[in-house]
Amino acid sequence: MPGRIPDNTLEDILGRVDIVEMIASYIPLKRAGRNFKACCPFHHEKTASFMVSPDRQIYHCFGCGESGNAFKFLMRHERMEFIEAVQALARKAGVILPENKSVDPRLTSLTTQLYKVNELSTLFYESNLSSSQSIKAKEYLLNRKIKDSTIKEFKIGLAQDSWDSLINYLRSKSINLSLLDKSGLIINKDGGGYYDRFRNRIIFPIFDIKGRVLGFGARVMDNSLPKYVNSPETEVYTKGRHLYGLNLAKDAIRDSDSAVIVEGYLDFIMPYQEGLKNIVASLGTALTSEQARLLKRYTSNIIMVYDGDSAGELATLRSLDIFIEEEMSVRVVSLPKGLDPDSFVRSYGISSFKEKIADAKSLFEYKLGILKLRFNPKDAEGKAKIAKGMLETINKLKNAVLKSEYIKMLAEELDTKEEALLQEVGKIKVDRVNPQFSQPQRTRSVNINPTERLLVKLMLEETDLIHQVKGNLLPSDFKDERVSRIISTMFELLEQGKSIAPQSLMNHVDDQDLSQLLGESMFMPENLSQDHKEKVFLDCIQRLKSEKIKQRKQFLHDEIKTAQHLGDEIKLNRLMEEFHELIKKRG
Repeated sequence: MPGRIPDNTLEDILGRVDIVEMIASYIPLKRAGRNFKACCPFHHEKTASFMVSPDRQIYHCFGCGESGNAFKFLMRHERMEFIEAVQALARKAGVILPENKSVDPRLTSLTTQLYKVNELSTLFYESNLSSSQSIKAKEYLLNRKIKDSTIKEFKIGLAQDSWDSLINYLRSKSINLSLLDKSGLIINKDGGGYYDRFRNRIIFPIFDIKGRVLGFGARVMDNSLPKYVNSPETEVYTKGRHLYGLNLAKDAIRDSDSAVIVEGYLDFIMPYQEGLKNIVASLGTALTSEQARLLKRYTSNIIMVYDGDSAGELATLRSLDIFIEEEMSVRVVSLPKGLDPDSFVRSYGISSFKEKIADAKSLFEYKLGILKLRFNPKDAEGKAKIAKGMLETINKLKNAVLKSEYIKMLAEELDTKEEALLQEVGKIKVDRVNPQFSQPQRTRSVNINPTERLLVKLMLEETDLIHQVKGNLLPSDFKDERVSRIISTMFELLEQGKSIAPQSLMNHVDDQDLSQLLGESMFMPENLSQDHKEKVFLDCIQRLKSEKIKQRKQFLHDEIKTAQHLGDEIKLNRLMEEFHELIKKRG
């Protein structure tokens, strides 16, 4: 809700920001008539159902029901509070927000506080690496050939060999333990109290696309285990939503139209330091749909680099099907056994690493090679197992021509008939790579009287019609409580002389069902001429009036029967008089 910011300021910001341009900076949009469409960024889907209207400056997803204006999109996509979204778009639009000195600092959103804690912690870890106690850490980084300029660029730091040095530092900055606990930087002691999560380790801050610190990875400086300790998921950090280094690599990825994916911090840092800039790291987790869509903003061409120890694992390869489902091209590089990208570049140089990338095999070729090593292609059962493994990937292709060509290639490779493979591919059930996204959280379409929904749409399109509705109907005349609330809000804004444009109205709606209703109403098919629209509008009002009369008649009918039963002549006469008046109105 708008809160303390004047409505005219909010409208000024919305008037200067193009929602299509803003959303297109996050996800690829395609023209669809007067609107734009995309796969929804808020749930996983195969068929695009997320619509953006440049005319109305709102969006709506017919899959999950999400609707809103530019503020709402930022709030959902960037996990911002309303005030943060307003501030971000005000800066973009060049609008100066009125000063408000009465805002209580304690009301600052949790996400903002966590970003602050992470930033302070980053500075603390950086200062530790610059201190006289960091000789061992500096020697470690020097031996790994990490340059000083790289240390500064990635804000690499050091967690001291201490149980509470970070706790003490942050408490001196007035950060309370409750907030520290939410940040994941400290751990509860069994007997009460807390201790630092990261101790005696090299610290790698993890940044989001905007360069904000989300969490940390911490590596030991010897061969002890566990090698890495990472931040847990928090209000601002979800592992599957981010890629390490993307904040620095995004421009190079866009320019080269390709992204190289490695697994760990140092596997990213060493190639990047030596000149390979279109590279990101998955941080060792299974790739997710959200990460694929994140990369798809910049390129559709992916090169996955596996070290010699993980290459050939079919479970690992299956995770690459996520890119196939997103209609992205995937190639694979397998390094020699015992080498990862970090050690390969240190041993053989960046030029040799780039050659490996240039010679990357297609996912089809790479996976087929692994399956042939695992199963005998001359043996009937082995051939069937190879076919099954390959068809699982091929079946995820959305392009029918590509699917047909790959089946033809597979038939040639296995010396079998295409018809047999086509029969087998028809048996395969398409499963999502990531179970958590297997069933989109679809929201039912808001079930509302069609007349009421159409009237809301017409009022949103033509502000003058709101005056006519106000002169003929009350909010209570609408049977659906949600429509009644929207109509009531429209009337209030009209009386206050405020904008009732869809993107402005969204600022006054804080209920998911109401947002969904507005979004669905605005994206209803438009087949009405202006003259026909006026006739339909008047017909809607007449229908609602008739429905109101019909309901009142039914109520009076029931009351008349009760009055007759009780012998209440006075009440009976009054009810009969009103009933006959309604009959005259032919409701």
